Amino acid sequence: MAEESTKHSVHLHEAAHVHEGAGKGAAKHEHEKKSSSLKIKPLYAAVVVLAIIVIIAGIYLATNTNQVVATGDTVNVSYTGTFTNGTVFDSNVGGQPLQFTVGSGQVIAGFDSAVVGMKVGDNKTITLQPAQAYGEVNAALMISVPANVFGNRTVEKGMQVSNPQNGQHGIITRVNKTNITIDFNPPLAGKTLVFAIKILSIKTG
Repeated sequence: MAEESTKHSVHLHEAAHVHEGAGKGAAKHEHEKKSSSLKIKPLYAAVVVLAIIVIIAGIYLATNTNQVVATGDTVNVSYTGTFTNGTVFDSNVGGQPLQFTVGSGQVIAGFDSAVVGMKVGDNKTITLQPAQAYGEVNAALMISVPANVFGNRTVEKGMQVSNPQNGQHGIITRVNKTNITIDFNPPLAGKTLVFAIKILSIKTG
C-alpha cells in the first residue's frame, strides 16, 4: 500500500514537472513571438518611410522637370558667346553660373527673352542683332578731349579709361598731339552676337 502511495506521489511529481516545463515552453514561445514582432515593426516602419521618400522625390522631379522659365523666375544659366565668325568673346561654362531674374533688365534684352519657356537642361542657340544686344554704335558717346587733360601720363590707343563724373568706362580710339578720342559705347555695341545657352536651374518668382 505504501509502495503504491509512493508510486502515485512520483507520478504526480513527474506530471507537475511536465506541466511546468510545458508552461515554460509556452512562455518562451510567446516571448520569441513578441521579440519577432518587435523586430518586424521597425523594419515595416523603415519600408513605409522609404516609400514616402520615393513618392515625394518622384513628385518633386516630375514638377521640376515640367517647370518652364517664366517672367519673374530666377534662373542659373551657362552660356558661351561668340561673334558670327565663331570667335568666342565670353563664356562661363565650367565656372560660376549666370544668375538673373527674368524680365528685370539685368541682362541684355535678347538673352532675357530667349530663356522664357525653356526647362532645366534645355539648350538653345540664339543670334542677336545689335538692337537685341548692346545696341548700335552711338556717335554721341565718342568724344574728343584735349590731350592735356591727361597731363604727363602716357596715353595710347586701346587704353581703357573712366569718366570721373559718372564712372562710365571707355576706350581710347585715337591719339594726336592736341586731342584724344574716347569711345564710351559698350565694347560689343554694333555687333551681332551668338549665344549658346543652357538652363541649369529655375526658382519660381
